[in-house]
Amino acid sequence: MVARYATLKRPVGATHGSLPDRVAAELRQAIRARRMVAGERLVEERLAQDLGVSRNPVREAIRTLATEGLVVISARRGAVVAGFSEQEARETVEVRALLEGHNARLAARRRDHGILKRIEAVLERGNQAMAAGRYAELPALNARFHEELYSAGNNGIMGEIMQRLRDRTAILFAPMEPARQDASWREHAAILRAVLDGDEDRAAKLASEHVIRAGADALEGTITATNHEATPPTTRQR
Repeated sequence: MVARYATLKRPVGATHGSLPDRVAAELRQAIRARRMVAGERLVEERLAQDLGVSRNPVREAIRTLATEGLVVISARRGAVVAGFSEQEARETVEVRALLEGHNARLAARRRDHGILKRIEAVLERGNQAMAAGRYAELPALNARFHEELYSAGNNGIMGEIMQRLRDRTAILFAPMEPARQDASWREHAAILRAVLDGDEDRAAKLASEHVIRAGADALEGTITATNHEATPPTTRQR
């Protein structure tokens, strides 16, 4: 697989936190944003060069990401970005949908006005980006929307688990087509409206359905791609 390390944005030595943690954060973000894709090898020497660090913090960062399920380390291939089997993908989406639904229920129950104002601001920025066709801005805004919604649920343990699940499902979820992006932001708006109204049942239902719908789209794309790869070129449908 062709390495994509040139997409790593900057040396990490001058930023805050321990060096292995900073390297892990940079690699984690690259995986979330799909600048590194499932099956891609993580070559310590090349990563160290691109990030302006020695190999030791890169090695520690890779081990950290392995404990989070973002990286798989094997004797044969070394470290690679983790992928999903179809069953693993379905199970992960099911768990995330369950937790996202309960978190939205808690957010509707607690209605922290400061956090909800921040969510409204993110939603407005997402709508503006959609209207202007600035689709490259949407993944980061989508992540921000969900992170703020986790904060609104005000359950730190559940929020931490959901963030790890989001990191894992970032490997699965392909970038969405504009029509699906538009639908996704309309779903965000409906979730927020239910939370603002204090409608716990509706907030939970909409948040769960949002994840299930996105997961179904991702699984359909994964299965289609797998089928195409398994079909000889001379017999593929055109």
